[in-house]
Amino acid sequence: MTRWFELEPVDKTFFDTATYREKYSMELPVDSGRVWAGFTSESPMTWCKLITTGRYTSPIDGIGTTRDIELAGGVLRLREYFFDWDDTTRHHSFFVRQANLPLFRAFAEDYHLADTPNGCRFTWSFAYEPKPGLGLIHKASAFPTRLMLSSLAADTAKHFGGTSATRLPRG
Repeated sequence: MTRWFELEPVDKTFFDTATYREKYSMELPVDSGRVWAGFTSESPMTWCKLITTGRYTSPIDGIGTTRDIELAGGVLRLREYFFDWDDTTRHHSFFVRQANLPLFRAFAEDYHLADTPNGCRFTWSFAYEPKPGLGLIHKASAFPTRLMLSSLAADTAKHFGGTSATRLPRG
């Protein structure tokens, strides 16, 4: 039986205030609707090598939607809650409610799609705070964490025919 650790809920301000923030942008030569469909399908983000499984645990219905994600063969499991969702602008954000490893005080992601003349731009933001007492461990693991997040972004760019995912400066 999996032991679950509670994380703190956050809102949009967390993407500006979290100690650890990563943001990736990619130009994709496909319609934003196709990318949005990949994130909101019953099995989201199957193209990401690190994601073992992903499934929505509630109706895919906007704010209040919940999802479970397993990474690295189930080593890391996350239960997510969507606190922002707009099908019209193809934008949503979630925070992790529970994780099977006690690594984070809070963790959130933001997905934003914008149409461009040649397809769309996808901006993917990550924000997190380590559990109290784990700050030094997170500082030491910043590079592996960045590799994990950049792998998710690179897999997404590749899947939708983009050439790369650019890590944006913090701020």
